[in-house]
Amino acid sequence: MSKASKYQISAIKYRPLDFDNVIGQKHITDPLKKAISHQKVAKSFLFCGPKGVGKTTCARILARKLNNTIECESVYELDAASNNSVDDIKNIIKKLNYLPFGGKYNIYIIDEVHMLSHSAFNALLKVLEEPPSHVIFILATTEKKKVLPTVLSRCQIYDFKHINIKNLMKALIKICTLENIAYENEALLLIAEDSEGSLRDALSSFDKLKLFSKNKISRKLVAKQLGILDIQYCLQITELIIDQKLFKIFLYFEQLLKQGLNINCFINHMAAHFRNLLVLQNNGRIQCFNYSEKFKNRLYAQSKKISYNFLIKALIICEKTDKFLRKSYNKRLTIEITLVKLIELNFSKIYK
Repeated sequence: MSKASKYQISAIKYRPLDFDNVIGQKHITDPLKKAISHQKVAKSFLFCGPKGVGKTTCARILARKLNNTIECESVYELDAASNNSVDDIKNIIKKLNYLPFGGKYNIYIIDEVHMLSHSAFNALLKVLEEPPSHVIFILATTEKKKVLPTVLSRCQIYDFKHINIKNLMKALIKICTLENIAYENEALLLIAEDSEGSLRDALSSFDKLKLFSKNKISRKLVAKQLGILDIQYCLQITELIIDQKLFKIFLYFEQLLKQGLNINCFINHMAAHFRNLLVLQNNGRIQCFNYSEKFKNRLYAQSKKISYNFLIKALIICEKTDKFLRKSYNKRLTIEITLVKLIELNFSKIYK
């Protein structure tokens, strides 16, 4: 077997095989474990929530636990994103009376169930209400609002949450340790923040960074490869805003773009920085931020230098820009106009 065929992406390599190893979804895994132990398991489940947080993983674990097997025997998966017709559902219905080949149940996992056609949903309705005693359905979706209310009423619903940054960092630290990869905490923080609560996205970024890491994942490497506006850049841009250096801030922004900055993330990162400054102004603890002492000190000093009034107005401007940016034909110009607006806030007494 070649080396290429042995390679596994981290999301598969480190996929949990037990509820105890699922990250950040204890409010889901604990009730499921209790239902299994008390033998009070529903016949139809709906797992809903953001992408990459463990819905399909938990569905597979639940299936294995119900059939008391390590292998996914008598478990059938359907991806409704590409198999969404009424015929696809009818094919399942035809098999419902077949007894399980292994284990106690035939378990049908339908992923991205919101993609089913209206007629396919209607075909599914009746069997969801009264499936055979040996059949269990587990539906998964990122778009709960697109699932028919009549389907929702027939399912036991579990709402998955975004995975918080602390749990994402724990997972990344664990994997770095297992793979003997050195890391900077700030680097893993950037990965966690950029993944927006999705473990799968965090692991995808981790796999990309390993290729360039030379066995060490640094903050600079993450910022460059993922096009992220690092804390260092946020601090510098804010200083230029405070000093009303319009020409310099345009040059600095151009420099960041040449370095590979993801222009779509710029405003969100600046808004997050202003939010952090606001937290510190309101008796926030600098220890809560996962930066080096150098950047913690700079962040704290900047929070004392800038006004509360500016931060509130700056956050409002960033929010409006973010909404407009999605349909803007010239995103660079849109952001430069926003930077001008932020500098103009100086005229309303930015300093305390």
